[in-house]
Amino acid sequence: MSNGDKILDSIKNDCDKNISVINAECSKACEEILAKGKAEADKAAAEINAKAQQKVAQMKAASKSGSDLAKRNALLAKKRSEINITIDKLSEYMLGLSDKEYFNIIYKFAKRLDGREGVILLNKKDLSRLPSDFTAMLKQNGVTAKVGKTAVDIDGGFILKCGDIEENMSFSAVIASKRDDIEDLINRELFA
Repeated sequence: MSNGDKILDSIKNDCDKNISVINAECSKACEEILAKGKAEADKAAAEINAKAQQKVAQMKAASKSGSDLAKRNALLAKKRSEINITIDKLSEYMLGLSDKEYFNIIYKFAKRLDGREGVILLNKKDLSRLPSDFTAMLKQNGVTAKVGKTAVDIDGGFILKCGDIEENMSFSAVIASKRDDIEDLINRELFA
């Protein structure tokens, strides 16, 4: 082997050593990059999974909340409907009483106006069926009143006109004024 060949062999051996070192360093760097990339990918996947789980939990909670609200609204609507039906039936019941029972309610309403004087206004049906002792019974229950000859447009009950002041004791007005109490009673009895 000549000196030139020896020099070439030495250069080739040095190159092979350098290539081995570079390959080893490259393999090590690639493994580190892959390991780092895998760690970052795992971290990103865990974060995405956590956010997705949180979003799913929020969606479930919102869905349950919406469902509960819809259920509560449906229940309230049903309660409101039942209360309205009951109040309508109460009004029908009062209007359907016998004359004696009906006018006994009128006298009870008159007791609420104890000491008042004026003109009592009735609907057309009530004017045609007034008991003969109507004004005497009103007076006995605390109201001194003449019966107005013109019928008023009320469902039942009466309006007591005392000068410029009118006391509306029609069934619809009394029921409306007591609606909260009636609703509370119905809620206790039907929905407790």
